[in-house]
Amino acid sequence: MTNITRKEFLQTLAAAGTAAAFSSVGAVDLMAQSAAANGAYNLVAVMGGEPDVMFNMAIEQMGGMKRFVKPGMKVTIKPNIGWDKTPELSANTNPILVSAIIKACWAAGAKEITIFDHTCDEWRRCYQSSGIEEAAKKLGAKVVPGNEPEYYREIQLPRAKNMKTAMVHQAILDSDVWINCPVMKNHSGARMTLCMKNHMGIVLDRRYMHTHDLQQTIADICTLKPAAVLNIVDAYRAMLTNGPRGRSEADVVNPKALIMGTDIVAVDTLATKFFGQYINMPLNEVGHLANGEALGLGTMNPDPASIKRINLKRRTN
Repeated sequence: MTNITRKEFLQTLAAAGTAAAFSSVGAVDLMAQSAAANGAYNLVAVMGGEPDVMFNMAIEQMGGMKRFVKPGMKVTIKPNIGWDKTPELSANTNPILVSAIIKACWAAGAKEITIFDHTCDEWRRCYQSSGIEEAAKKLGAKVVPGNEPEYYREIQLPRAKNMKTAMVHQAILDSDVWINCPVMKNHSGARMTLCMKNHMGIVLDRRYMHTHDLQQTIADICTLKPAAVLNIVDAYRAMLTNGPRGRSEADVVNPKALIMGTDIVAVDTLATKFFGQYINMPLNEVGHLANGEALGLGTMNPDPASIKRINLKRRTN
C-alpha cells in the first residue's frame, strides 16, 4: 500500500480552490480559515487518523451531529455494503466509521437507526464479511435487507432528465433524515464510487440506469427527496483499480482520509481530485458531477470560506 504524504494531501485541497495558511494547535495541524457565517463549515477534509477519530473531528467542525439529527428522529445510514469482501479490501465502507456515525446519531437523540444496502453479492454474506452488520447491531441499530422488492416503493423524480421514476428503498423514504457514507473507489462504469454513485444502492432496478446513460441517471436519482443531510466519503482505504469489486489488496491504497459535507457535488468533486493524486481521474470523465451541478444539486466550485481542512499527522520529512 502507498501512503499519500501530508504535503500531497494539502496540495490536492489547494488545487480544489481552498488554499490557506497553516496554524499549529497542539499535535494537530489546522488550516487557518475564516469560519462560515453560521459558525459551522459545510465541507470538511481530514487526514491522518483512524476512521472514528477523523469522523469525530469532521462532525465537530460541521457543527455537531445535532445540526442534522434532532431528538426523536428516525435515521437511515447508507454505507457501501455491496460486496462479499472484508474491510482491508476497500470494497465496502469501513465498519469503524459506520460505528462512529451510529454513536453520534444516538447521542444526538435519534429514536431509531436503520442501515441497509442493495448488494451485488448475496446480501447476507456482504453484511457479514463487511463487518458492518456486527458493528451496527452491537450499537442497537437495525440492519435490514436491501435486495427484496417488497422493501421498495415507486417515487417520482420530476427534476430528473432521463429517469423520471424509481423504486427506492423504504428505509430512505420512511426516515426523517438519512446519511450517505460510501467508500472511495474506482468504478469501471461510473469511473468513481462516491456519494452520488452510492445512490445506486437505494434503487431496485439498476439495469435501467446502466442502459439509459449511467452518468445522467446517477445525477437523476440524486434529485430524490429527501436528500441526504450529510455526505461522508470514507477514504481511510481507497480502491484505485478493478473497482467496484476489486481483486486483492494490490488494488488498495491507504490515504487515511475523510471528506464530509452537505453539498453532494462539492464533496464528490473534492474527493475525485484527491483520488487523482494516486491515479489519473479527470473530472470530465466522472460525468455525473457536471450533470448533478446542471440539475442544481450542488457546485463543482465550492466557496473556500465554507471549507475546513485538518491534518492529524505531524510533518515527517
